Amino acid sequence: MGKITKEAALLYHSQGKPGKIEVVPTKPYSTQTDLSLAYSPGVAEPCLEIEKNPLDAYKYTAKGNLVAVISNGTAVLGLGDIGALSGKPVMEGKGLLFKIYAGIDVFDIELDEKDPEKFIQAVKAIAPTFGGINLEDIKAPECFEIERRLKEELDIPVMHDDQHGTAIISSAGLVNALQVAGKKIEEVKIVVNGAGASAVSCTKLYVSLGARLENIVMLDSKGVINKIRTDLNEQKRYFATDRTDIHTLAEAIKGADVFLGLSKGNVLSQEMVRSMAPMPIVFALANPTPEISYEEAMEARPDVLMATGRSDYPNQINNVIGFPYIFRGALDTHAKAINEEMKIAAVHAIANLAKQPVPDVVNEAYHVNNFTFGPEYFIPKPVDPRLITEVSCAVAKAAMESGVARNEITDWDAYKIQLRELMGYESKMTRQLFDTARCNPQRVVFAEGIHPNMLKAAVEAKSEGICHPILLGNEERIEKLAKEMELCLEGIEIVNMRHDRETERRERYAHILAEKRAREGFSFEEANDKLFERNYFGMMMVETGEADAFITGLYTKYSNTIKVAKEVIGIQPGYKHFGTMHILNTKKGTYFLADTLINRHPDTTTLTDIAQLAEKTVRFFNHTPVMAMISYSNFGSDQSGSPMKVHQAVATIQEQNPDLAIDGEMQVNFAFNRELRDAKYPFTRLNGKDVNTLIFPNLSSANASYKLLQAMNHDIQLIGPIQMGLNKPIHFTDSESSVRDIVNITAVAVIDAIVDKKRRNK
Repeated sequence: MGKITKEAALLYHSQGKPGKIEVVPTKPYSTQTDLSLAYSPGVAEPCLEIEKNPLDAYKYTAKGNLVAVISNGTAVLGLGDIGALSGKPVMEGKGLLFKIYAGIDVFDIELDEKDPEKFIQAVKAIAPTFGGINLEDIKAPECFEIERRLKEELDIPVMHDDQHGTAIISSAGLVNALQVAGKKIEEVKIVVNGAGASAVSCTKLYVSLGARLENIVMLDSKGVINKIRTDLNEQKRYFATDRTDIHTLAEAIKGADVFLGLSKGNVLSQEMVRSMAPMPIVFALANPTPEISYEEAMEARPDVLMATGRSDYPNQINNVIGFPYIFRGALDTHAKAINEEMKIAAVHAIANLAKQPVPDVVNEAYHVNNFTFGPEYFIPKPVDPRLITEVSCAVAKAAMESGVARNEITDWDAYKIQLRELMGYESKMTRQLFDTARCNPQRVVFAEGIHPNMLKAAVEAKSEGICHPILLGNEERIEKLAKEMELCLEGIEIVNMRHDRETERRERYAHILAEKRAREGFSFEEANDKLFERNYFGMMMVETGEADAFITGLYTKYSNTIKVAKEVIGIQPGYKHFGTMHILNTKKGTYFLADTLINRHPDTTTLTDIAQLAEKTVRFFNHTPVMAMISYSNFGSDQSGSPMKVHQAVATIQEQNPDLAIDGEMQVNFAFNRELRDAKYPFTRLNGKDVNTLIFPNLSSANASYKLLQAMNHDIQLIGPIQMGLNKPIHFTDSESSVRDIVNITAVAVIDAIVDKKRRNK
């Protein structure tokens, strides 16, 4: 992470629309009827229902997905008491994190009120608007009383994240660090440097998890907090030690197992770290400068288990790992509170997640091969997409079991799916693909077995239960790579096509291929030479029925793959061309784009084939095709070049298939804007229909369009390229394909193979 400059920070917050969050409509509003339902007179009906049953506010309003982030600006980050308005950028930032990590909407509210009683009354007055309240950046000790009173007097979840967010994440880290160190929480000696809201809350949660008060020493700016001091508030008195023989951090930390720092930078020396017990646990959480730097701590004690609040070092204690998902679980159960049981459930869910295999998206984000539970990874990363399901479900279950839930979740699998779909991690279509493939897994050959992404994808597809993988490549290299990446190859077949033991199979394939293409100049010797190439060998496995589907493309140029596919597999009867399609899952719906990979400069005949293949493919995915053939002109307005090719292809298809909803040529805006299209061109076959399939006039426009949409909109999920028109299931990836992309294509290939077998058995 590069250094953040003042200029860059100010530009980020001011460019475009000022601020970081906005309100957007969630219901239709384009017609007078829509507006009458949204406001007067239609809005009266939900008002009356809520009057009869206040809990119906969760049903008819945004209450169930709305959190207030409230501050008075008295303890903003490390900036101190800078005032309510000055803290607004932080509150907006918190709202951004709620939204992007858990789909929760936020109103940020800055109260210009330092008097705790008046602050409490103001929050109580606005509370009916919200499903939960996140208190933020309120100084100690007032924050303790404010939170206590609001929790007692309101019937919605209230949490001061500065206290409990840090407590929950650091507790999860402590649970796992103790496991790595082989120590028990009830036995370790803990030193806490700092006695503010975060330190007090962290230490209290450690006690709830089993730490003993007599094993804890807490320090504030005046030194060790002991029982002979007379300047202690209620929170500090709870942790006052009986020991009077220690006064400084250096004295307190000798022989300690755990150091928790929530104070200021550079107060923990290397000598102090050396004086700690074996395998010391150091949580130096002061930001941006820790109590001791990661480098200094590791130099002082190579056996140290270290966490900081920074993202550029291992084991970041980051509140975003907790608060979005804690509120998500609380909101979804309409909880009356966030209680101790829910916080502890979150601790264990976060801790357990760090012990599970890490998804590829996390490894990619941090540019590593594989995070593994241990000294440098005992806290999940903020980008881990499983946090939304694991933590939210744990919190929701705890809310129900502890009696604060007013909405019961009965189907936990359905709830997890709902959460994944909410965040765009999964769509209904991809779930259906995986469920269908899982019912009848097929033998899938992965061409580039030595490529890390393809190897990971094969292992993941096997663990998902969607296929029986076969890896092509040198077995020793594959096994070495798998060991380095800590991947289990159990149940995965490896075929070294160049090994002597494959000579018989290679020669058998060569005879079959030479006979099949004898009239195209193929000899046995030439075919045998070609079968040393992975695409020829893998496709012949599918052609002979010794495998059911083939995935390739990470290393090979498309031009070569296309040529091999035509020679070995061939194009389906009735067509002269084959193509590919990409599926885009968006918030507006599912769209199909073709041809995105194969045909560079299609003529009218090629475009006709692509459109007809696209129709079959869209139906294959259980959608009814409504097809627009795209150009830069509309319906004959330009009668030369590519528009004319498209125009002629449309005429051919409409003549051959009078019932198919297809028209063009047309510009993209007319394809997507039904009202505009119907008003200006009422003669189209698409009248009154929403287009879901786009056929582009050439490869450049199709490829650029889907990649532009993908780059500009992170809410889009892309599946593809999906092969259309070959005789058997041969599917392609590209060099940029992620593991998840390859697994998605594998699911498509498996279903393609299932359908192909049924077709051949008829």
